[in-house]
Amino acid sequence: MNLEEAKAIGLKGKTRKRIGRGPGSGNGKTAGRGHKGAKSRSGWSMRNGWEGGQMPLFRRLPKRGFNNKNFTTNYTIINVGDLAQFEDGAEVSLSSVLEKGLVSKEKHTDLFKVLGNGEIKVKLKLRVDAISKSAKEKIEAAGGSVEVIPRKVHRPKFVKKSANETKDPAAQASSPKAVSPKAASSDDSAKDSSPEEQKD
Repeated sequence: MNLEEAKAIGLKGKTRKRIGRGPGSGNGKTAGRGHKGAKSRSGWSMRNGWEGGQMPLFRRLPKRGFNNKNFTTNYTIINVGDLAQFEDGAEVSLSSVLEKGLVSKEKHTDLFKVLGNGEIKVKLKLRVDAISKSAKEKIEAAGGSVEVIPRKVHRPKFVKKSANETKDPAAQASSPKAVSPKAASSDDSAKDSSPEEQKD
């Protein structure tokens, strides 16, 4: 087999562009880069959205509307297989995992979650905010226990507070009764009137 036969079969990639090999090649002298400017220099690269210095489109457009990323629930995550480094009967929480240096704490969250990748044979007591089904099965199969920290339940938005939430009986009993301005003015007028007028 010679080179021509190999070319007839078809090569895997295109023939590379040979530059800077004289004017006869069509890519000599400036090697296809043109004269001067940043693009002709070595090491030049253009980041996404760059428009040569003018105000880029992503900065010209107004930023408004809802962004779901601001409301995502983030966890510091660890797998079951990584918990095998704890001693038998140890209590595992976010603080103990960070103390051992098994994971790095996720930014802007104190929530802790365990996933089920890996195997474990150590009996552990877990205190977590969330845990996968497979991870819970593996922990309990090894003789351990899982305590899920209850999440704080907030009142739904745009729902009117109940009477029990708005009025505290103890506070009402201790506070003096409010007198309406109309009743107060009538009491004052009665005091100012003379006894003779009251008899009439």
